Amino acid sequence: PAYTDVCGRTMIRLARENPRVVAITAAMSQGTGLETFAGTLPDRFFDVGIAEPHGVTFAAGLAVEGLIPVVAIYSTFLQRAYDQVLHDVCLQKLPVVFALDRGGIVGDDGATHQGVFDLSYLRSIPNMVIMAPRDENELQHMMKTAIELGGAVAIRYPRGKGEGVPLDENLRPLETGRGELLRQGKDAAIIAIGSTVYPSLEAARILAEQGIDVSVVNSRFVKPLDEDLLCGVAADTGKVVTVEENVLMGGFGSAVLELYQERDCVPAVMKRLGIPDRFVEHGTQNELRERCGIDARGIAGAVAVMMERTVT
Repeated sequence: PAYTDVCGRTMIRLARENPRVVAITAAMSQGTGLETFAGTLPDRFFDVGIAEPHGVTFAAGLAVEGLIPVVAIYSTFLQRAYDQVLHDVCLQKLPVVFALDRGGIVGDDGATHQGVFDLSYLRSIPNMVIMAPRDENELQHMMKTAIELGGAVAIRYPRGKGEGVPLDENLRPLETGRGELLRQGKDAAIIAIGSTVYPSLEAARILAEQGIDVSVVNSRFVKPLDEDLLCGVAADTGKVVTVEENVLMGGFGSAVLELYQERDCVPAVMKRLGIPDRFVEHGTQNELRERCGIDARGIAGAVAVMMERTVT
């Protein structure tokens, strides 16, 4: 299933379990998977039209009155409401959930729709928790987590289909700021977030064929980070590569590097992979990921260079 569809179905489930949950979008009910929600729970669905700033302030008002609004908007269009996210939601410490569809490279929609800035523009705001799932199953658990957290939360997930993993029947909240070690290695560590986790696992397989043994971490959270886990893999290997489908300027890799500096556990060698300092133009998702070096072979190549090796 597409991430959008999983989000829509999970929203209906969570709203049926909790009468305080409502959905808001800005002329994107179909694109964010909320059409079925609108038909199922019409009194708890609000489409504000192409007015993202109003939608966020409206969500803040509903939160003040005791509701839990989920604002489903494309990542690139939440940029229009940055001031409202900061002043009306986070400053007030309100429980508003931002479901950021099409986070990362979206492909053929072109430069205007590439959702590659959200990790950077959101993580600087106090009182904001930021998550990104590695697959569609983790997405539904993150939505459960966000609803129960009691504060401002952003979940960003990519355009397109999921990984085809089984969906758990029972939803469970995740521990805030807790990542997971998916693979233990001794030579280097790849720390990935969201849609880059599975390519990182594939990169680890490619590297293993070349005799390079790497750890792979699914960070899950951009803010707060799992400090002990990330510092632990840096200490174990001394070589770290971070991978994100977001601009490198102020993004996930920057957050990890800042953590290392603050905790005085900077690895001997570190490389950040992500979107360079330019607008991403037209192309398929796979083409653009390859150009940015964040597909499996690009990640493997970056680790190999760090090890002073080449991938064949």
